[in-house]
Amino acid sequence: VQLVESGGGSVQAGESLRLSCGVSGSIVSIMAAGWYRQPPGKQRELVAALSRGGRTEYAESVKGRFTISRDNGKNSNYLEMNSLKPEDTAVYYCTIGTFIGTAYYPNPGWGQGTQVTVSS
Repeated sequence: VQLVESGGGSVQAGESLRLSCGVSGSIVSIMAAGWYRQPPGKQRELVAALSRGGRTEYAESVKGRFTISRDNGKNSNYLEMNSLKPEDTAVYYCTIGTFIGTAYYPNPGWGQGTQVTVSS
């Protein structure tokens, strides 16, 4: 499975971006999805996940600002990011995976990521 992220860029604080993730093969509808980010000099963290049934999980730092979604017909997942803050600056990666209980586990194989830079 190949994952290709797009939609990153440089924005001012308070602005919005929509990240897209194209997934090879018609598997978006049968897999959970997750978006991770890696800020400069920090570890990668999960920011949003979406189960097959539509349940969502968000990191506390992005709740109310980010929305994860999917479009089965386009074999794509999305991350809508509003009210962006400088601390949201990171490389963002999309994944597909599985929920076990409330925990999301990504499959091996990640995309190249897309850079999001938010200036104050």
